[in-house]
Amino acid sequence: MKNASFAPSRDFAPTRRQVLGLVLAGAAAVNVVPGFQLLASAQAAVPATAQKIADHFSSVKSMSGEFVQFGPKGEQTGGKFFLERPGKIRFNYDGASNFRVISDGKSVVILNKKLRTSDLYPLSKTPLKLLLDDKIDLSGGRVRSVKEENDLTTIQLADKSVFGNSKITIMFDPKSYELRQWTITDAQGKDTTVMIFNTKEGVSFAPDTFAIDYTANRELNTKSR
Repeated sequence: MKNASFAPSRDFAPTRRQVLGLVLAGAAAVNVVPGFQLLASAQAAVPATAQKIADHFSSVKSMSGEFVQFGPKGEQTGGKFFLERPGKIRFNYDGASNFRVISDGKSVVILNKKLRTSDLYPLSKTPLKLLLDDKIDLSGGRVRSVKEENDLTTIQLADKSVFGNSKITIMFDPKSYELRQWTITDAQGKDTTVMIFNTKEGVSFAPDTFAIDYTANRELNTKSR
């Protein structure tokens, strides 16, 4: 993937709310961007382009790289990410806050080592699940819309049966089918966008890369009560 032409502000430290925006979408209404091809029903055929992209991205079993995260007000931060199917991802944020977001395939933890806070959520209840499944499933009306442009193919996915009206909007290179960015919309309709670059596929990770310390999570939350 080509290098991005920008760099995140290394001085910006994300807040807990902004990091939550990366993981949770709540019960936000689905807002359709003009120009999208809406799919009329759950029985509507999945567009061939969307299926090809999903099949290609599903075949990428591991990936690492850098990311830039844009919050609802345009604030930026960044760091490094690591992804392994099924269900595993890790974001190491730059800056003094020392934020970590880790999914081990079952749960997602938002860890702030500086403030010693640890927030735990089931992966199955977050839009990240649609991105991290072993095989990206576009059936059952999950594809809300598709937009094809010369430089981007954009797919909006949602699953009411899992997390209500949440949505995740994913953008791919139309030629290589490489993932470029995704946007998660929270309960207030605010977007958190993650752009990735300098990516490598087929990488190996240390066994503890995606490990969540559940004991430490319980202890930290017990002390904070």
